[in-house]
Amino acid sequence: MNSLEANIRDNSTKGQLNAIRDSGNVPAIIYGGKDQNQKISISKKLLKTLIDKENFLSNIITLKVHGKSQNVLPREVKYHILSDEPTHVDFLRVLPGVKIKIEVPVNFINHEKSPGLKRGGVLNIVRRKVELNCPSEKIPENLTIDLEGVDIGESFKISSVKLEQEVTPTIQGRDFVIATLAAPTIIKEPEKPAEAEAVEGEEGAEAAAAEGDKPTTADAANKGDKKESDDKKSEEKKPSEEKK
Repeated sequence: MNSLEANIRDNSTKGQLNAIRDSGNVPAIIYGGKDQNQKISISKKLLKTLIDKENFLSNIITLKVHGKSQNVLPREVKYHILSDEPTHVDFLRVLPGVKIKIEVPVNFINHEKSPGLKRGGVLNIVRRKVELNCPSEKIPENLTIDLEGVDIGESFKISSVKLEQEVTPTIQGRDFVIATLAAPTIIKEPEKPAEAEAVEGEEGAEAAAAEGDKPTTADAANKGDKKESDDKKSEEKKPSEEKK
């Protein structure tokens, strides 16, 4: 379990909050249960180290405030709009027997032992997180799904995940799917039928023949010259015919 040192803060103005941030700390608050809300500040450097780890918002953290330890659950982190640095954190007290609603990540293991993945199958993840109702002291770090021996066409439903007693999914009444192992999605262009190829060949031949029947510009010019020559010969013959 991760832990953080925290200091009690007593501030009432925006300027005092900014002073806390300028000193390398982040204002935070602890709430929940019968105790009053408690204002604290924590090291920004240590906080960012925990945030960079996976599943920060679903892992219980031990806060040490003036030598007294208490388990808390991070519920919300606020960030600066430009620098993306954490500016405030809300922590919920973890109290035995109190149920909370929380999203828990799904972890897939043994990819290399799945015959379906070896044959090119695709792991289609429908839900990367599952929302659960559970006692605060029984929050699972993740939901583990084992891919060993899994082949194409198989699916993983919430019923296949082992949950502790009193830990239940918020979705009730149906056995919802978390992931499936689907077949490869390779699209192959269908082959052209032989009849279509033959028709295309005939159309091409007809088009070529039609082009061959069309008179060219040179043919038209030659035809015109020939007609003009024949007309001249006809005119030359006319006088001799009249003399006769």
